[in-house]
Amino acid sequence: MAGRRKRAAAAAKGPQPAAAAAIPEAEAPGDLVLRPPNLRVAFAAMALFLAPFSYLAFVHYPLDADLRRSILICGAISLVGFFVVLRLIPVAARYLLRRGMFGKDINKKGLLMGEIKVPESLGIVVGIVYLVIAILFQHFNFAADSIWLVEYNAALASVCFMILLGFIDDVLDIPWRVKLLLPTIAALPLLMAYAGGTSIIIPKPLASYVGVEVLELGWMYKLFMLLLAVFCTNSINIHAGLNGLEVGQTVVISAAVLIHNVMRIGSSKDLETQQAHAFSIYLVLPFLTTSLALLGFNWYPSSVFVGDTYTYFAGMTLAVVGILGHFSETLLLFFLPQVLNFLCSVPQLFHFVPCPRHRLPSFEKRTGLLTGTKDGNLVNIFLRLFGKCSEKSLCIRLLIFQALSCLFCFWLRYMLTGWYK
Repeated sequence: MAGRRKRAAAAAKGPQPAAAAAIPEAEAPGDLVLRPPNLRVAFAAMALFLAPFSYLAFVHYPLDADLRRSILICGAISLVGFFVVLRLIPVAARYLLRRGMFGKDINKKGLLMGEIKVPESLGIVVGIVYLVIAILFQHFNFAADSIWLVEYNAALASVCFMILLGFIDDVLDIPWRVKLLLPTIAALPLLMAYAGGTSIIIPKPLASYVGVEVLELGWMYKLFMLLLAVFCTNSINIHAGLNGLEVGQTVVISAAVLIHNVMRIGSSKDLETQQAHAFSIYLVLPFLTTSLALLGFNWYPSSVFVGDTYTYFAGMTLAVVGILGHFSETLLLFFLPQVLNFLCSVPQLFHFVPCPRHRLPSFEKRTGLLTGTKDGNLVNIFLRLFGKCSEKSLCIRLLIFQALSCLFCFWLRYMLTGWYK
C-alpha cells in the first residue's frame, strides 16, 4: 500500500516508563500536527478536470434538459460533499489517532516529518460522505419504479461492502492472499442484481474469424465483471507509496470517465446507451468531488493517510461505474498505468522473486531525494529511468503519465471508431 509503518509498530512498544506516561497526551512527542488542507491543489484540480466536462455537458452537446437538470443537482450535492469532507477529516483524524490508527511516513525516515504520527484510514470519511450523497440523489432523479433503481442500489451496496472490508483490512492488516478475496465478496450484490446484457460486440477485423458479430457470453460475462472488480480494487492498492498518488490517480481516472460519459451521451442516439452513461455520471461525480477534498489533505507533505479503505473503495467505485455504464474496455484503457504496474509486479506478487512488505524507493536523508530500488513497480521504474528526484516531483510525473494514458485512450477510441467496432 502506501509508504508508512503500521500502527502495530507503535503498539508493540509495550508499557511506557512512568515519567513518559505522566506527559499529557496533547504534549506527547510526535503527537498529531494536522496541517490545513492544500486547497490550492484541490481547487486547481477541480477547475482543471470539471471545466471540460461542464463545457461538453452544457455548451458543446445539446443534451436533454432533464438530463442537464439531473447533472446540475448531482453536481450541487457533490459540491456540498466536498466541503463536508473538508470539515470531517480533521475530526475523524483525532479519533483515529486516539485509537492508535496512525503511521509514520517511511519516505521521510530520518527527518522530523518522518517521526510525526499521521492518522491512517481517512478514506472512511470519503466513503461515508459519498454513500450519503449517492443515496440522497435518488430522491431527485429516480422514480420508485425506475428500472435503474435496483442496479443503482446494488452498486451502492457493493461500494459500501468494500468500504467496510477495506476498513477491516486497515484494522486487522489482512494477508495479501485474503485481500484478493475481499473484492469478490463485495461485488456479490452487483453481480446478483445485474440485469443488463451479457453479450459483447466482436471487433470488425475479427468478426469473420469468429463467425458472429455479437457473441453471447452468459455467465462468463459476470465472471468478467467479477475479475474487473478484483483488478480495479487491487491495482490502485499496489500503485501507491507516495503522498497524493493513491487519490491523485483516482481523480484523474474519474475525470476521464466523466468526460467519456458525456461524449458518449452527446454522440449516441440510442436511449439505453445514453441512460447507462448518465447513470455512470451520477455515480462518479460525487466520487470525484469528495476525493478532491481528501487530496487536499493527502498532497505532499501529507497530513493524513488514506488507507486500504480508500484504495478499495475507489477501485470498486470505478469498477461499478465501468460495468453499469457498459464501457469496461475503455475503463481498462484508462487503467493503463495500473495494468503496467501490475504486470511489472507479477514476479514479486506471486513470490517468484523476493517481495518486501513495502516496495518503496530508498530515501536519501542528506539530499531529500528518492532513489529507485530493484522492486518491479512503476514508482521505482520511473526513478531508475529518469533518475532520483523528490517525492512530490515523482508523484507529479506519475500523475502526468496517468493523464497522458487517458488522453491516449480518447485518441485511440477516435482513431478506431468505425473500424474496430
